[in-house]
Amino acid sequence: MPKKRKDAGSQKLCDAIVKGMQEKKAADIVLMDLRKVKNAVADFFIVCSGNSDKQLDAIAESVDVEVFKAVKENPWHIEGKNNKEWMLLDYINVVAHVFRKDRREFYALERLWGDADIIEVSED
Repeated sequence: MPKKRKDAGSQKLCDAIVKGMQEKKAADIVLMDLRKVKNAVADFFIVCSGNSDKQLDAIAESVDVEVFKAVKENPWHIEGKNNKEWMLLDYINVVAHVFRKDRREFYALERLWGDADIIEVSED
């Protein structure tokens, strides 16, 4: 597995991911700080919702573009591009989750990682 980067890099990455989500009108963006959670798989999860297959694709593409512009990185791993229910872009320290609204409720990551510090990102 690739090495984790320093916190300053993680913050810049988080900012780029959020910007990519906002560019395509993602809803209910939440940043989950997992750094104090024992056995967490990443430092941050960023979760958002979209309304359609097209919007999920657009959000994921926008995140990819904004991250590359900001930190010159591509995702280490991508999942869910074909099923259009939940797309995951894994940047090692930071993982972006793009859910269709009904699937987000089903998986309930915010409850699953309840020990995380959760920050709701404003819509503007």
